[in-house]
Amino acid sequence: MKRYLAIYERAADGSWGAYVPDLPGCFTLGATREEAERYIREAIAAHVEVLRERGEPIPEPSSVAADLIEVAL
Repeated sequence: MKRYLAIYERAADGSWGAYVPDLPGCFTLGATREEAERYIREAIAAHVEVLRERGEPIPEPSSVAADLIEVAL
């Protein structure tokens, strides 16, 4: 089993986007963060399946952490 880092971003309208830096083109949108989390799991599985079907290599996870950085503005 592999573990990929998913990045979640909140949009101005309150919806959520999610993407996986190690799987270019793997992203999704959801009305809530919980929905985006569910959808990104599905998107990862589908993305990997397409790579397998095409005989392409499945990228190894390299992004292992994310952090919020506080700055004074």
